[in-house]
Amino acid sequence: MMLGQWDGIEEFVIVARLGSFTQAAEAYGASVTHMSRALARLEARLQVQLLHRTTRSLRLTETGQIFLDTCRRLIEERDEAIAAITSQGEPRGHLRVTCSYALGEKFVAPLVRELSQAYPAISVTLDLDNSLVDLIAEGYDLAIRTGHLDDSRLVATRVASRTLVTLASPAYLDMRGRPADMAELSRHECLVGSAAQWHFRGGKTFRPQGRWRCNSGNALLEAALSDMGICQLPAFYLGDHVSAGRLEPVLAALAPEEEPIWAVYPQRRHLSPKVSALVEHLRAQLPARLAEASA
Repeated sequence: MMLGQWDGIEEFVIVARLGSFTQAAEAYGASVTHMSRALARLEARLQVQLLHRTTRSLRLTETGQIFLDTCRRLIEERDEAIAAITSQGEPRGHLRVTCSYALGEKFVAPLVRELSQAYPAISVTLDLDNSLVDLIAEGYDLAIRTGHLDDSRLVATRVASRTLVTLASPAYLDMRGRPADMAELSRHECLVGSAAQWHFRGGKTFRPQGRWRCNSGNALLEAALSDMGICQLPAFYLGDHVSAGRLEPVLAALAPEEEPIWAVYPQRRHLSPKVSALVEHLRAQLPARLAEASA
């Protein structure tokens, strides 16, 4: 692609990502007029419509979506090539990361912050979201995920693992009894989080039912401490509640194997320095942080 043919490409990508000329102009550091004219020139040069425009919204055309995916890849490869030459591979550029709230707030956010402090040429957007976002379509560089992965477009590197613990308060168990097997869980009040199934050793699962549902692990923890029922949580939520006797594990003999935590990123021929640096930092620091929180 000749240099002049880059005109409008970056403006198009940021407008498509943010869905607003005003927000895109602010993020790009230009005027709304510049963004609009750059996109119009690009469409005229290509002789296609890339966006459907209304007074209230912007929406990609089918051609625009295909072109957007290509443009993102071109920009990433250009930036990575420049970084490799000018900085001998020093991490730089904008890094977009997505992660669940549970891991993100307590563990991933501090580690990403440390990386940005170590490399001033990196800027970061960290989005915390319990839903499974499409990294490629949404333009993310990296996601932190757990459990089974099945998207063949992505590469996964194991950076840590987590332990799931099933537990309740001693007061609740004294009142309702201690379950001897998985089948007995159906006779208990289960505190249900974002996971539809609880996991146990040997790949066995149980679908919990109960009066209390919340997608916040901290809210489930508080409900368990309030004698409301049995829950299953990652060990890093628990702090000293078990050792202090405020919570008691149940079905400990059926505790599941450790669940992997993955750093996931789109397939590319060369991993960019900024992503590689974050993956290595997570691999080096995350296991110890999780273990400390679970002690």
